[in-house]
Amino acid sequence: MPKPINFCFQQSAGVHKLYIYDDVTAYGTFDWTTWTMKESETSAKYFRDQLEAIPDTATIELHINSNGGSVKEGVAIYTQLKQKGCKKVGYVDGVAYSVAFLILQACDERIMGLGTSALVHNMWMSVEGNAKELRKAADDLDVLMESNRKIFLERSNLEEQQLIDMMEAETFLTPDQCLEYGLIDKIDSYQADEQDTQQKLMEQVQQLTQMIAQQKSFREQMQAMIQPPAADPEPKPEKKLTNQLANFFKNM
Repeated sequence: MPKPINFCFQQSAGVHKLYIYDDVTAYGTFDWTTWTMKESETSAKYFRDQLEAIPDTATIELHINSNGGSVKEGVAIYTQLKQKGCKKVGYVDGVAYSVAFLILQACDERIMGLGTSALVHNMWMSVEGNAKELRKAADDLDVLMESNRKIFLERSNLEEQQLIDMMEAETFLTPDQCLEYGLIDKIDSYQADEQDTQQKLMEQVQQLTQMIAQQKSFREQMQAMIQPPAADPEPKPEKKLTNQLANFFKNM
């Protein structure tokens, strides 16, 4: 079965390419064919496994097109990249928002392409509880944000209050602005490798074709399981439900 294009690992001539092309998350998607959860390919654990296979003498090209995601997972990925001894070059291929932009900061050379964009903002969380617990959650976020800002301030020329204001305003940044603030090192007019692009398109087509076939097979199985009996002048309630389900899958 073709693998999702959330994360891609490629190797050529001492250069190892990593792609984060989806939300950063510890949780994979549900596989309807096996009724199990797939492993997330944008998690810190998955990233760790890929980095362990790369020698320190190699070069990593990290390509990002992501809306962000889990801060916990993103910071762990950032830390793993920082600890990796090899040269790391980061490319923003589309968008690098939220924690995805933070991950880019782990690269020795940070590059944005023309037409790309970045986003910095305050992190948020879902929380429930009593008044004391809610106030503690807000205090915890303040501590987490202070730690988060240190990453962006380490190599940029931003003042902390300036960064605080930008994050509170949920600021989108152009490549020129990122370069001005020292959040990237270079703006390039690079284009995606044609062979890589064609490969990803072919894999996406294969995934879509397989998904359609699986849905058709599932629909046919359900129809066979709940095929209504011959006409019943006064069907019982459970038979009415069966008929409704059969009509539903018939019309899918």
